[in-house]
Amino acid sequence: MILRPIASDSLGVRSLSVFIDSPVKIFIDPSAALGPRRYGLPPKPAEFEALRVFKEEIRRLAAEADVFVISHYHYDHYDPNEEFYAGKKVFAKHWKEKINRSQRIRAEEFHNRFANRAEIIYADGKKFDLGGVEIKFSPPFPHGNEKTRLGFVIMTTVDDGKNRILHASDVEGPIVEAAAQYIIDENPDIVIVDGPATYFLGYRFSQEDLERSIRNLRRIAEAVDTVILDHHLLRDLKYRERLVEVYGYDNVVTFAEYNGSEIRMLEAHRREL
Repeated sequence: MILRPIASDSLGVRSLSVFIDSPVKIFIDPSAALGPRRYGLPPKPAEFEALRVFKEEIRRLAAEADVFVISHYHYDHYDPNEEFYAGKKVFAKHWKEKINRSQRIRAEEFHNRFANRAEIIYADGKKFDLGGVEIKFSPPFPHGNEKTRLGFVIMTTVDDGKNRILHASDVEGPIVEAAAQYIIDENPDIVIVDGPATYFLGYRFSQEDLERSIRNLRRIAEAVDTVILDHHLLRDLKYRERLVEVYGYDNVVTFAEYNGSEIRMLEAHRREL
């Protein structure tokens, strides 16, 4: 089983998209987007070019995928403008249960559009065997802390009997201890997690939540061989400074570092762009 990190904030776009190459080809959160405003500024040409490149790559890989996973319905994880779900098996966050209003509207649009054109399986808390590859979904966890207004996400574990990969999506840290414990209990070899949204620190992200995230990430780093930490965290130019205790572990890397490529935090550098 080969993990292929496809698009993320360390690579220049908002995303946490991964492709798992196994006897079943699994594409998790096949989407990418740009922050509409940052520092009061719209996206710059370098960001639009990065988005174009990644969208093309996502479409190319989507044609190869046997299975899609939609962890939740934010547009950097689910693209409402794509048709590639048609004719495929799609494991998705439930469209009616444990979901906030904005995501429920998007999920209903997805359901109405593809219910008769794809095999949609609402997967919250369920487990499936895909020809010897096990794919397991967590119960919904908060997109942030317990009081978040951003809704809920599901985590995905893929196990081919030799390796186990867990995609934690937007748990924002994780902040919530139960989410961290779920990750640890799953005993993955690799975990992909979005990290705390420290670029909102003091505004929409509290110091208390940051401290919770750091504690939880340290626990995860001690339990898991490789931690791929990206997405929200990589919108903060001071991300390593904020999480200096986490980066004391040498098994914590970004998508870019895992791929052996250059970190390109385009949104975080929008003022200079």
